[in-house]
Amino acid sequence: MTLRRENIRMVGKLAVVAVGMFAFGYALIPIYKAVCEATGINILALGERQIPGAKASLPANTQVDTSRTITVEFDANARGPWEFKPAQRSLQVHPGEMATVMYEFQNVQNRRMSAQAIPSYAPVQASTHFNKLECFCFKQHTLEPGEKKVWPVVFVIDPKLSKDVKTITLSYTFFEVGGKTPAAPVANAAAHVSTGAGS
Repeated sequence: MTLRRENIRMVGKLAVVAVGMFAFGYALIPIYKAVCEATGINILALGERQIPGAKASLPANTQVDTSRTITVEFDANARGPWEFKPAQRSLQVHPGEMATVMYEFQNVQNRRMSAQAIPSYAPVQASTHFNKLECFCFKQHTLEPGEKKVWPVVFVIDPKLSKDVKTITLSYTFFEVGGKTPAAPVANAAAHVSTGAGS
C-alpha cells in the first residue's frame, strides 16, 4: 500500500514538472521578444517597432555623378570553337552608378572544356576606374558538351575617371584553359576617347 502511494505521489510530481516545462517553453517566445526589443539585440524586431507596417527606405547613393554619362561598349572574342557574346552591345551609365550586363557562352563542342576570360579596356586609363563587383572572369568555368551559360558582369565606374573619357570599351577574350593564352585584343584608345573640344 505504501509503495502504491509513493508511486502515485511520484506520478503527480512528474505531471507537475511536465506542465511546468510546457508552460515555460510556451512563455519563452514573448519573453524573448520583450528582452530583444528592450535591449536592441534583435535588430529586425527593433526595425519593425520603429517603422511599423513600412519598409525601410534605402539612403540615396550620393556617389553617383548624374551630370555625366559614359557609354560602355561590350565586346567578346572567342579563341576557340565556342560561342561567346554580350547580351547587349552598349549601355549608358553615370559614374558611381552600379550597372549589370549579361554575357552568353555556349560550348558547341562534343567534349567537356574548361575556359577563362581575360578582360581588357579602351582607353587604357579607364582600367583603373572600372571596378567589377561580380564577373565570370574571376575564375575558370567547366562546361559540358552543348552547355549554355549566362553570366553577369556587375560594375561601377569611379567618378574620378577623367572627364575627357566619354566612351569605354570592355572587351573579353575567352580561351580554353590548358591551351595557349591569347594576347589581349588591341583596341584603338583614340577611337574611344572624345574630348570636350570634339563633342
